Amino acid sequence: MRFLPDAEQRAFTASLHAMLSAADTPAVVRDWSRGDHASGRALWSRIAEAGVFGLAVPQEYGGLGPHPVELALAFVELGRHAVPGPLVETVAAAVLLEDPPSAGRFLPGLVAGTDLATVAAPAGPALDGHASALRLALDGDAATLRLAVTADGLYLSTGAAGPVRRCLDPARRLTPLAPQGELLTADPPRERALTWGRLAVAAQALGVGLALLDRTVAYVGQRTQFGVPIGSFQAVKHRLADAMTALEFARPLVLGAATSLRPADVAAAKLKACEAAYGAARAALQLHGAIGYTAEFDLSLWLTRARALRTAWGAPEECRKLVLDDALKGPAGP
Repeated sequence: MRFLPDAEQRAFTASLHAMLSAADTPAVVRDWSRGDHASGRALWSRIAEAGVFGLAVPQEYGGLGPHPVELALAFVELGRHAVPGPLVETVAAAVLLEDPPSAGRFLPGLVAGTDLATVAAPAGPALDGHASALRLALDGDAATLRLAVTADGLYLSTGAAGPVRRCLDPARRLTPLAPQGELLTADPPRERALTWGRLAVAAQALGVGLALLDRTVAYVGQRTQFGVPIGSFQAVKHRLADAMTALEFARPLVLGAATSLRPADVAAAKLKACEAAYGAARAALQLHGAIGYTAEFDLSLWLTRARALRTAWGAPEECRKLVLDDALKGPAGP
């Protein structure tokens, strides 16, 4: 099977890429990191107008979907431009709020971009509902819709249960949410929400890795040693070729997972895409040299995002176990 976007999908991603390229996202990321959400909210509204969040929402609630393949393609572009905010969490929230009363109440706001959603899942296996302690929620200070998934069900959280905590990625502001609040449903679709969340993370990581590779290729063509660009050195070419190969192997896994939406396929895509992005980050850091370590240099925005996404919505060992367990089951019977 060839996972090639059709003409309409290519036009959609090209328009999204053009819009984000003109948005000066590094400045938006730095504002968001300081807790200034004005420019980020403005960009969020433009992303919503482009139809990105509607791809996870059924048409009867104002959405366009669900269209997981188009959503994955959009999240590649969001990752390529390091867009901040609870993007993945908003997609997962759209799945968690699928019951008609909650869907009619909350989903139109997510589609329109007037609401930003975040989700705090139980500690332990993500979204499995067996643990009582809550994980930290991404951007709980900026979100207007805060959801807490507990063993008892899905709650509309009353707010933050503590101060904002910083992450390795300064744009990922983590907040513990109060588990108390309005019970929306006792049996939310935890596994489907986790699958959609992991798919969005995988696509976002792929975009981050591609951006890191592009920036590094441009840099090694400009930086010189011994009177020649360092990009002409064979060792540098090999390092970049390895990074590109890993990312290109991850791309069909992400699109294939978006097509099947099987939890094991999505876990495999997340594992491969996040590892490829992390490998591209390590290569970028090495080939940029000392400047790559500075927070003032824009490259750092993608370096820290690649590291943070590697463990977001399922650590590598968790995804690997799911893939191996699925393989050991063998093919389903007739």
